[in-house]
This record gives sequence, structure tokens and C-alpha cells, in this order.
Amino acid sequence: MSDTPQIEIEAGMAGEYEFVVTDELSTDVGGTVPGRVLATPRLVGVMERTCMLAVWGALPDDATCVGFSFSIKHVAPAPVGARCTCKASVRALEDGRNLIFDVEVKHDGRTIGIGTHERRVIARERFEAKKISAGE
Repeated sequence: MSDTPQIEIEAGMAGEYEFVVTDELSTDVGGTVPGRVLATPRLVGVMERTCMLAVWGALPDDATCVGFSFSIKHVAPAPVGARCTCKASVRALEDGRNLIFDVEVKHDGRTIGIGTHERRVIARERFEAKKISAGE
């Protein structure tokens, strides 16, 4: 197996993920904001998931895709109970393995977060070989 599996991913491939801001996805930033809102780390997690959904079906069985770069702006709050939609699309595939995504989360037509995310396609075998257990 080569280090880089052959992939059939093209610019324009897209994914969408709808979610509700739950208490688990929210924060009040230690009481410094007046209500619980979508936490930035959870926003990033939703964006990452949506990017993966955009290409998952096009990855061969011997491959996976790992995130390595994010550049986002969390520009507006989304309160607990808000129904949000995250959309991600492949902007480019570089070097046959680096995927660049445009990603955005909206609530009621208003942008909550926007940015880019980069993922690298790697051999699943390589990823599994690098797993370490907690505490190591």
C-alpha cells in the first residue's frame, strides 16, 4: 500500500449537517456572558464533522482523512436551542492529498462561524499505527 491512497475527490464536493445547540455544545464562558451559547471549540468540531461528511463517501476503504489546520471566525452567538446548519465544500485538492474546505455555520440566515479547514488524506493503516493510548 502506498502512503497516499488514490482518491476521487473534486472541488465543489459538499456536505451539510444540521444540529441543535444543546447544553453540551454550549458555554457561558465561566459566567462572563449573560447566557449559554455555542462554544467555539464545539463550533470547530461541528465544522470538522461537516467537512468529513462532504468527502467520506469518496474515500477508499484503505484511507481516512485527518484535520491539520483551521482558520475560522466565530462571529455571532447561537443560544441553546438554536437550530443551526453547517455547510462545507471542497475548495481545492492539493498534492493529491491535501483538501481545503470552505465552511460556514448559520442560524436563522445569520452567519455564526465562517472559515477554512484543511484535511489530509492518509492511509488508514498509517493512522492506526500512530494511535497511542491515553497517558502515554
